[in-house]
Amino acid sequence: MNAHVRRLWRHRGTTLPTPRRGPRQQLDLDEILRTGIAIADADGLAAVSTRAIAATFGKTAMALYPYVGSKENLLALMQDHASAVPEWADPGTSLADDLQAWAAALYEVYLAHPWLAERPWSQATQGPHEQDWLERLLRILEGWAVPPTVRPPAITMLYATVRATAETTAAYRRLDQQGMAAWREQAEETRQQIPDLGRRYPLSTSLAPLTPDWQDNPRAALTGAVRLLADALAKRSPTRP
Repeated sequence: MNAHVRRLWRHRGTTLPTPRRGPRQQLDLDEILRTGIAIADADGLAAVSTRAIAATFGKTAMALYPYVGSKENLLALMQDHASAVPEWADPGTSLADDLQAWAAALYEVYLAHPWLAERPWSQATQGPHEQDWLERLLRILEGWAVPPTVRPPAITMLYATVRATAETTAAYRRLDQQGMAAWREQAEETRQQIPDLGRRYPLSTSLAPLTPDWQDNPRAALTGAVRLLADALAKRSPTRP
């Protein structure tokens, strides 16, 4: 565990562990992680293995162990590395605008690396980049005087909404013409087989989409959800200090 923590925080003050015997390290950990991330981005998390990564360097799977540790440690290192916080400026014009900026930035990270959503929350890396996201969000809530008692549920709602909408967007992007045709065919068949569907479910069947393009709905839903949450939090907050 000590070695894994040192690898996670290698750019924030710790030193990488070195093998006690054998040849000096010939590979770079950041390059190993970039290779693993590229594989996961292209083919999904299931395609990632120490063997697949090592092969790109002309090495064996065992040769990677001194650099990353176990397979789970490798995935955690990839997860934190892929979660690097991009540069963006908080608008500072309102709580809603600042939360929108934070949520939009994290949403783009999930879209760039859809496999991140496959990693359970119980497997948080406790690494510097994931810590950066939380700290940035808490600074926004602190800056707009959101009461401490409502910060934990607000954080949960924001993370969950960003994750869910990004997952849906990624799934829509993977849906080819054949898949879309099958979805429409089933919807039409349902209407034919259940002719009173509208009477049974009047509210859900009359629900209008947020945007004309169904593929844009997850992003629009994220924007609307953050706005609703920000409005609710603003009512709990005194005037900004």
